[in-house]
Amino acid sequence: MGGKADQQRFEALWREHRGIVLKVAGVYARGTEERQDLAQEIGAQLWRAFAGYDERRAKFSTWLYRIALNVAISHLRRAGGEAGRFEPLDERHLETIAGEPAAETDERMAALHAFIGGLDALNRALILLYLEDRSYAEIADVLGISTTNVATKINRIKQKLRGRITAATITGA
Repeated sequence: MGGKADQQRFEALWREHRGIVLKVAGVYARGTEERQDLAQEIGAQLWRAFAGYDERRAKFSTWLYRIALNVAISHLRRAGGEAGRFEPLDERHLETIAGEPAAETDERMAALHAFIGGLDALNRALILLYLEDRSYAEIADVLGISTTNVATKINRIKQKLRGRITAATITGA
């Protein structure tokens, strides 16, 4: 691969799938500047790896997610892990994550985003893909785990979320 045709192909795919990069950066970075830096870092890594992309082996979005999530998780590690790394989500964060203005910003949505922000890096990636309506097979392919493991992890996360909602309802918090 190489040359102007490959650059044009990459740019077209980038324009089409840029929202994925913004969502990943929105979930794994805090502050506007850090999110922009992470999105740029992901874009640069995608371009460096593009010569090795084989559309017969994976859809572009699957390949992109795999690289974006790896870059984001590496970014977290370089920044000193996850403890204390996240600020509470507000409307501008939701807009960044959604890629469009948030339609619903009630307390339950804020609680859901806070819950997701509290998950470890792998489970956050898993939920991001799940909320994007990716199939279990595609999630497994992106994360490098089995479809059974995907199903198990999603069910555990759902149970944990149900427990939090139930506890909040009972306590009135």
